Amino acid sequence: MIGRLRRRSPATATRRGAGLVGLQVPAHAGVLSCRVLDPVEQPLPQAEVVLADAAGRRVVSGESDPFGTFVVAVPAGGYRLSVNAEGFTPYRGEVEVAEGAHHSLGDLTLSPSPLPQLPPPGDWEIDPAHTTIAFVAQHIGMARVRGRFNAFNGALRVGERMEDSAMRVAIEAASIDTNIKMRDDHLRSADFLDVQRYPAIEFASDRFLHRGGARWAVTGALSIHGVNRTVTLDTRYLGTGYGMEGELRAACRATVELHREDFTLNWQHMLARGIAVVGSSIQIELDIQVVAAG
Repeated sequence: MIGRLRRRSPATATRRGAGLVGLQVPAHAGVLSCRVLDPVEQPLPQAEVVLADAAGRRVVSGESDPFGTFVVAVPAGGYRLSVNAEGFTPYRGEVEVAEGAHHSLGDLTLSPSPLPQLPPPGDWEIDPAHTTIAFVAQHIGMARVRGRFNAFNGALRVGERMEDSAMRVAIEAASIDTNIKMRDDHLRSADFLDVQRYPAIEFASDRFLHRGGARWAVTGALSIHGVNRTVTLDTRYLGTGYGMEGELRAACRATVELHREDFTLNWQHMLARGIAVVGSSIQIELDIQVVAAG
């Protein structure tokens, strides 16, 4: 079992409704509760709690509240429990929930997870073959349209301190690809990216801030459609490893939400009910691998 379980009192199955006044427990169900803490016994909000059946199928999942507490009603039976939080080693265990009873696990204290080794200082290059620059947009208020850019290059200079690092990325705007030619042609037109006038999308950053665990904030200037805006990539560092030819690699995932209007991408068409054809917010999703230069 990974992690540490601290109970202020033994975990117990108590009679229906005990300690949960006003909570209606469905027939053939029981209640499971716990409180998730960090190593200094402070509540951990937004910890992911998952209950799976004996075959490993997820039955229910959710997050701890601002006080670290998680309470759920589930069908009576045995479950596999996992608790995950950014920067901490997951907790794993098994629980049995009795019909009509409240099973309290008490306090679950998570231990800090070991940090992945940072890349050594020096120059690195983005590997386009193992990197994806993708986006997700809302279409007519319902479906999501996914796309990507197929042509780009970039470099990373890792400083003696990771906080002193810098990154540069250049994307060919015309390489946008949503797998629908007519839509892609429209996105390349003056209504959107206007690739004839603005052939490149560029990002430059020299601000790396450690947020804790494997998470970093990478802040820089993003240039789209001739407009520069400061954006921050919510970045999860995945560590280093060696490729098939013995080359040293490092990887990360990053996300950021952009608003089209901030970059004067203002084209819009409204349906009869006032619903926009294309949503304002665009979610950018990056999977990046870099290779040590030389």
